[in-house]
Amino acid sequence: MNRSTLRRAVAPAAIVLSLSLALTACGDDDDAGSGSDGESVSGSVVIDGSSTVFPLTSAAAELFQEENPDVQVSVGTSGTGGGFEKFCAGETDISDASRLIDEDETRTCEENQVEFAQLDVANDALTVIVNTDNDWAECLTTEQLATIWGPDSTVASWNEVDPSFPNEPITLFGPGTDSGTFDYFTAEINGEEGASRTDFQGSEDDNVIVQGVSGSTGAMGYLGYTYYQENEDTLKAVEVDSGSGCVAPSADTVQDETYTPLGRQLFIYPSKQALEKAQVNAFVNFYIENIDEIVEAAGFIPLNDAQKETLQSEFEALQG
Repeated sequence: MNRSTLRRAVAPAAIVLSLSLALTACGDDDDAGSGSDGESVSGSVVIDGSSTVFPLTSAAAELFQEENPDVQVSVGTSGTGGGFEKFCAGETDISDASRLIDEDETRTCEENQVEFAQLDVANDALTVIVNTDNDWAECLTTEQLATIWGPDSTVASWNEVDPSFPNEPITLFGPGTDSGTFDYFTAEINGEEGASRTDFQGSEDDNVIVQGVSGSTGAMGYLGYTYYQENEDTLKAVEVDSGSGCVAPSADTVQDETYTPLGRQLFIYPSKQALEKAQVNAFVNFYIENIDEIVEAAGFIPLNDAQKETLQSEFEALQG
């Protein structure tokens, strides 16, 4: 998927943080020193949002705290939607997101005078998974995925998807409705964000999806690529055919944009108010300056060269 498509829901320019001002502000005396001239920083950084982005930001937090032991970074996983609820209420400093902020969320942020920046930090291959004993669903078309997951679907057995498949009951597992992964998958596969059959077992915890699919022969689910990689001995990834042949999820197919429509970018959203605190300021600087190391440590798909150039320009704007 190209960058223009990914940015189709990007927030209006009026609400997006005036980046050149964000990292020049001083932190509160009670929180920390400046953090920009080698002085130590202290205090807390509160982050919540996407369970998909959680391992990435957790890796950033761990590496950052090794160098800044007086800063406590907490990372929650209430889902992209749940994270934006807290973020736009001013309860968190940074929101992790596996989709772009939507118009309603942007409006809530505006109403609460929460200004923000959007930073693209990694790539992901939203991965369709089945049980390792499933030896029939090697590749599924986007139409077949819609047949299974569409809001009007009554498909209950694999042979209803393809007559050559066995008469094996389908048990479905997926992200909860607060998840950006749920929003992204339903938009790309079912044609409308949030449009999905409801008789699946949903959870904001990706490990629940892993356990569900690995525990039933006919099970199917979808989640972020990192969680699949961590559990590929107990799960099988399904190739996806969007019209140009079967393509497996991988770093290469996401970076060259052949894994469509389920290749996507991942984001962090720091608020202007939070960036005025030295410890948050320092953390965001660290996150971007060390993005390659963080992505590698967390097992994510790195940005391609064009994406890195964009992130670098965004980072330079943050620095003023």
